[in-house]
Amino acid sequence: MRIFARAHQLPTRMAAGAFILNSGLSKAEADKETATGVHGMASTAFPFLREQDPEAFVRLLSKAEIAVGVALLVPFVPSLLAGAALTAFAGGLIGLYVKTPGLRQEGSLRPSPQGIAIAKDVWLLGIGLGLVVEELGE
Repeated sequence: MRIFARAHQLPTRMAAGAFILNSGLSKAEADKETATGVHGMASTAFPFLREQDPEAFVRLLSKAEIAVGVALLVPFVPSLLAGAALTAFAGGLIGLYVKTPGLRQEGSLRPSPQGIAIAKDVWLLGIGLGLVVEELGE
């Protein structure tokens, strides 16, 4: 496993990492109302989350986003590891998109106007899978 990211991987790692790190830092100071909204949407898609306290959930989500963002931004984190973390994170976002009512057009995977903000996260899945596939191909 390579220790340093390849030069051509850096632009996509930096773009995705900065985006996710910003999201995690923003959630770190979420108020109760924001935490309740984020938790409500997540628990609609993933019912097992209903048991978790909304504020604890958002704190944990924030830490996970910060960790994934930093892993992508730091070039000495192996791309296989950073890509696997990003793929798992993005898979959760795509699951949220697919399972949340109202985010897709009826009978389709195409996003509704409300779903565009989450459907666009498919690019994160593509970056993560690209990093993993390239590193496994070595």
